[in-house]
Amino acid sequence: MDFCEVVFARRSIRRYQQKMVSDENLRQLIEFARVAPAATNAQRLRLTVIRDIELVEKIFALTRWAGAVAPRRTPVWGKDAPLCFIAFTAKKEQLNSSLYADAGAVAQNLMLGAVSLGLGSCWIGSFDKEKTHSLLELSDDTEVFYLISVGYPAEKPVWEDASDPEHVKYYLDENDLLHVPKLTADDLATWK
Repeated sequence: MDFCEVVFARRSIRRYQQKMVSDENLRQLIEFARVAPAATNAQRLRLTVIRDIELVEKIFALTRWAGAVAPRRTPVWGKDAPLCFIAFTAKKEQLNSSLYADAGAVAQNLMLGAVSLGLGSCWIGSFDKEKTHSLLELSDDTEVFYLISVGYPAEKPVWEDASDPEHVKYYLDENDLLHVPKLTADDLATWK
């Protein structure tokens, strides 16, 4: 896949095949993540790859999915739930706007890399951070602030140009296909 194909193929995946992602592919995702840009190259972000199935199930129970179409896109454990998560962590005193920007760059590298490997992913900010912190046995000075689910897709959401820039909420059609309206280039950018 060339870069343009990867970018346009990337969608948030919420339904997964019940097939484990190889350690080799997970290591490759971490390689993609580690070369992402970081403010002042401080590299304050840390990642925890969660692939122990019992721990994955516990973390999964703490997540919330696709609020705009819930519960129709809420995965079910043992049926279409992810079998791997990557947790984003950092020292609490380092949490600031530049760290969140760094996390965005790392997340994008991970998610685009996942597509290039035939995987899907979903960036998750809606989960019980306190309980996840405890399950991951993180130190008191560390905070977990994002998760990314990773796995083999069991759905193929589609993106489309938004017909109205004020209405970009994703939706399910009568065939249970997830549609994701995106602003057009003209709606997104102003040229000066």
